[in-house]
Amino acid sequence: MSSAFYDLAPKDNKGEPYYFSQLEGKVVLIVNVASKCGFTVQYDELEKLYSKYSDRGFVVIGFPCNQFGHQEPGTDQDIAEFCKTKYGVSFPIMHKIDVNGHNVDPVYQYLKKQKSGLFGLSRIKWNFEKFLVNKHGQVVQRYSSMTKPHSLESEIEKLLNEK
Repeated sequence: MSSAFYDLAPKDNKGEPYYFSQLEGKVVLIVNVASKCGFTVQYDELEKLYSKYSDRGFVVIGFPCNQFGHQEPGTDQDIAEFCKTKYGVSFPIMHKIDVNGHNVDPVYQYLKKQKSGLFGLSRIKWNFEKFLVNKHGQVVQRYSSMTKPHSLESEIEKLLNEK
């Protein structure tokens, strides 16, 4: 089953394309992240989920964004270093992007079109909103910043066990 999700190729934090085609058959959690946010501690839970399930085909991808309270002011290199040093992040951290507005990254343009938020609004409201994508590249759920990553564990398990 083909999905337009797999046609996406955002830039990683070194400016190289990260082809989503490599994610076919995997369960993916995409999160817009920020280093100076009250939700930044979620990096810890995101890394724990990634470590626990990556060998079963689960991937977390972080997209730094500075659109909410200017809470991600650093360069791509600064952000990657912070994530690795402070939270031991080993999952992919992409190039800093916009998730709303005229310069919205194609990944977020796609995700928001597939799964709107509260009251049918597509706009990302804050840092650490999450999109869960199944093995077929379908966006199955969108979660608010308030949703703690560990609370997604049963849904991730379910998707990993699907054919």
